[in-house]
Amino acid sequence: MSPDEIKVALQTAFYRCDMASCPLSDTQKEILLHVLEQVKGNSYPPVSDLANPLDELTPEELQAFLEFVKAQEEQNHSWKVQLLNDWLNENNSGAVQFIRDRYGLSWVNRIEPHHFDRYSAKDILKLKVGDHIEVCNALWEWVQDDGPCPREWYSCTVIKVDEISNGNYASTNCIIRFNNGSEFEIQGIYEWNRFHWRRPQG
Repeated sequence: MSPDEIKVALQTAFYRCDMASCPLSDTQKEILLHVLEQVKGNSYPPVSDLANPLDELTPEELQAFLEFVKAQEEQNHSWKVQLLNDWLNENNSGAVQFIRDRYGLSWVNRIEPHHFDRYSAKDILKLKVGDHIEVCNALWEWVQDDGPCPREWYSCTVIKVDEISNGNYASTNCIIRFNNGSEFEIQGIYEWNRFHWRRPQG
């Protein structure tokens, strides 16, 4: 549907709501039409620009939480499952008990894997075998944001992670498998190719 067709459909929906004695307020109608205009002009914010729940934590809380998440991931445990199990069994969550006390379940449920992206670059959260990520075609071809070959993202699964150390220099290589079964090695996944992969965007 074109944006104009969507606008007509919205107007029809407004009319039907009125006929069903369930009218929308003028403010609700304005909000819906405003969102339509944003979509029409492609000015709606990308996922990465939406509020990150981690930004609501104090620096001390953030550090404690990220250390907790890292420790859980190193043991191949889900940090969310661990927190929820603690809460269901009324166990104290130790250094991250503040999440239950101050933020609650709704805050935990708002966190998506891509919210950790900015912290992955700081070596706080590392990839592990089985993680699902998205990679950019810039890894294997020349792309230009305004050129004939645009940036595209592809889903894949991490199947191997190698940490390589040569004296004073260390890097991490990663082998991924695409949905079609083909595999690709990303060298320097944290070092020089960090901007070519991301956590799934929802």
